[in-house]
Amino acid sequence: MEALRFQVVGEAFKKKPLDVKTPSERPAKYFGKKVFNREKMYKYLPKDVYEKMIDVMDNGSRLDRQVADAVAEGMKQWATENGVTHYTHWFQPLTEGTAEKHDSFIEHDGKGGMVEEFTGKLLVQQEPDASSFPSGGIRSTFEARGYSAWDPTSPVFIIDDTLCIPTVFISYSGEALDYKAPLLRALHAVNIAATEVCHYFDPSVKKVTSNLGWEQEYFLVDEGLYAARPDLLMTGRTLMGHDSAKNQQMDDHYFGSIPERVAAFMRELEIEALELGVPCKTRHNEVAPNQFELAPIFEETNLAVDHNMLLMSVMKRVARKHGFRVLLHEKPFAGINGSGKHNNWSLSTDNGVLLHAPGKTPVDNLRFATFIVETLMGVYKHNGLLKASIMSATNAHRLGANEAPPAIVSSFLGKQVSELLNHIEKADKDFLAMSGKQGLKMDIPEIPELLIDNTDRNRTSPFAFTGNRFEFRAVGSEANCASAMIALNSAVAEALVNFKKRVDAKIPEYEKELAGTEHSAKFHAIIDVLREDIKTCKPIRFDGNGYSDEWVAEAEKRGLDVEKSCPVIFERYLDKESIEMFESLGVMTKKELEARNEVKWETYTKKIQIEARVLGDLSMNHIIPVATRYQSELLSNLNHMAVVFPIETADKLSARNKKIIEEISERTSAIEKGVEELVNARKQANKIDDEHAKAIAYHDEVEPKLDEIRYQIDKLELIVDDSLWPLPKYRELLFIR
Repeated sequence: MEALRFQVVGEAFKKKPLDVKTPSERPAKYFGKKVFNREKMYKYLPKDVYEKMIDVMDNGSRLDRQVADAVAEGMKQWATENGVTHYTHWFQPLTEGTAEKHDSFIEHDGKGGMVEEFTGKLLVQQEPDASSFPSGGIRSTFEARGYSAWDPTSPVFIIDDTLCIPTVFISYSGEALDYKAPLLRALHAVNIAATEVCHYFDPSVKKVTSNLGWEQEYFLVDEGLYAARPDLLMTGRTLMGHDSAKNQQMDDHYFGSIPERVAAFMRELEIEALELGVPCKTRHNEVAPNQFELAPIFEETNLAVDHNMLLMSVMKRVARKHGFRVLLHEKPFAGINGSGKHNNWSLSTDNGVLLHAPGKTPVDNLRFATFIVETLMGVYKHNGLLKASIMSATNAHRLGANEAPPAIVSSFLGKQVSELLNHIEKADKDFLAMSGKQGLKMDIPEIPELLIDNTDRNRTSPFAFTGNRFEFRAVGSEANCASAMIALNSAVAEALVNFKKRVDAKIPEYEKELAGTEHSAKFHAIIDVLREDIKTCKPIRFDGNGYSDEWVAEAEKRGLDVEKSCPVIFERYLDKESIEMFESLGVMTKKELEARNEVKWETYTKKIQIEARVLGDLSMNHIIPVATRYQSELLSNLNHMAVVFPIETADKLSARNKKIIEEISERTSAIEKGVEELVNARKQANKIDDEHAKAIAYHDEVEPKLDEIRYQIDKLELIVDDSLWPLPKYRELLFIR
């Protein structure tokens, strides 16, 4: 084993040839090369079909069968010209990954031969086996039927020889079994609600779009070292490993020079991503050794989610070509920063206005204040749900670890925006007036001076305002962004619906009160409701240090959700307020929510269960035998000393070895006892039938024992002969050569 470790480490540190894909054209020329985008549609579809497709994509018009047939024919022509032989419905089941079943274009021609066909029916719908995907009880094993249905708003793309068609995935009885279906419903809900509120300020607005810019953090490790770590291989993280003497304490990796091998990987990844229409913008070293980040330009949220899921798949494949493995686990290494996926979220109108950006007129800035406050209202009312939307067994290791946002949802606004809201809340009622041709005039001098990014940042805030958008920083690196986006867009949609309802109720009152004056009933009603909401959502606003113990106590006092147990946090999906919100907006039914929580609890249990089994195996079959072997060598040394030297001299010379022998005995005994307790705790938890109760048992009784065993193993790593230690160490895993 030791010989294998050093062989693997030696191979990893050898200079590897750089096999870099280098196109002859500039990125703008090959961007979207493998995507059936609008440019390709215009070329391959009849004009009337193209126009109908644009109407479907932009306005949600219904797609009839004849149009689908024509689109399928155009897609097939383009695909076959690019060497495609198969097609697949590409969907996002509740596994946090993607799924696909490939079918070829070939059909019998009725004459003993074959023809290539692709019809609208095949494009629009397929029937994967729904029983084999997580369904939370919606589908039984013997109930296999489920449907994938084409999402025309997300472009079809090519991977290798396969045409990939983004789809939703639903059960035979109509319930969503994926992330895309409820995401599309949430985006529809926020579009309707935000558009209606926008009409207070600009009646010409026809549509509001939710935008997302994700920042994907990840680790790279050499493939050989990865293969020599069964814990990395099976759980995505190191279940043991002592700190390297040098890790990130020198702050020299962050934004540092990108290692040559990594740069070659990044270049090829970007080329493939750009060809697939993923608008890669930024790449850099992150804080921890071997940690990096890729970020794209903002896109419409549904497309951005698809692109992130696609990128995570592509980056794993490209990494292996360069001798790497990508680690997307939120905390693959203890003692250094974990990885997140900051979700930069905003709303914009069809005429190009960012609703979370200040404007140049008082009306624009009243609209700005409205959307800031109502976003905060949604986040405040559903802060526990938003936390549940980003929580997982893996992300729980990262949140609150003084490197990422705490597991308490709050919002940082910055001094200027906070002062603006305080002014609106406390200003005299006469601060609002109409001023001739200038229209609305507000006695709030701060508003016209607002500038994008005219505020500092707060890295401890899970939901920070950053100038023209909010940054949801708590999303995990391996998560599907859709989970957070479903909750956030739904919460904001509900807040906007409630806001409009209350404003509309107040307008008639002000029309009577202000009859015969130049004052605007509408704007007075808006200000009144904003004042109410600014007061209501004030507990969610926090500009201080989210890592402090004082904030935990303060947050609890404010009524925010401070729960830390992952399985308990998931319960927020089934709160009365959550169910009412999702059902009223048409995003998810109670049945769908209950099913998803069953999946969440079951997934949590399985992940901890796998980690426990892997750690038990490594402890008993790798660590203890090696430690015992080293202990035997030391005992042999003691015997030899006693033969060669007088007893007093031998005792003096052997004192250190005796101390190590004793420590090895103590720590191996503690490990054996810990593994036995771990197995027993797992057996007891496995007897529980209810998935919720089982997940809680795994959290409370099983998971803590992993850390107890790890502590003992990491101490052994410091004293056992390095040449005997069976697993690559942190100092070997964390520094790419």
